[in-house]
Amino acid sequence: MKKTFLLLLIFVPVGLFAQKPEALEHFNKAERLYNAQKYDAAIEEYTKAIEIDNEYINAYLRRAFCYNVAGKYEEAIKDYDKIIELQPNNIYALNSRGSAKNKLKKYDEAIKDFNKVLSLDPKNQEAYNNRGWAYEGLGRHKDACNDWKKSKKLGNSEAALILKNTHCK
Repeated sequence: MKKTFLLLLIFVPVGLFAQKPEALEHFNKAERLYNAQKYDAAIEEYTKAIEIDNEYINAYLRRAFCYNVAGKYEEAIKDYDKIIELQPNNIYALNSRGSAKNKLKKYDEAIKDFNKVLSLDPKNQEAYNNRGWAYEGLGRHKDACNDWKKSKKLGNSEAALILKNTHCK
């Protein structure tokens, strides 16, 4: 979760300067609502920003994150799809879409997203960790363990706990 927020901090400031003023106004209102944990209201404001500027990447990212928090994974996937349409190599969107697909038990589709992330960033510990869960969901325990081991080796502390709790040798 901390990594996700840090990635958003990187994406959000870059995009703020290129947006239409009205869209930015709704985006900023959505951010305040998000920080107050009013996710449904934040989603409405991100949606208004997107209606004004349908290529507002950061509004899609943040709205998708709200959908994830609310457990609305299909809706989140739609936003990640749009981001990937606009930026095919957006690692954050690819990894996040794969995670949402994992939640929906669409493991084969999720693995494709994680594979794409790893083709762009071979040291992406989060993609290895997430792909491990997809493999585990498919009953491919050995492959899952291998990915969690790679994730741990790359510095993912969560992977160490997963390895311990899933009986990987």
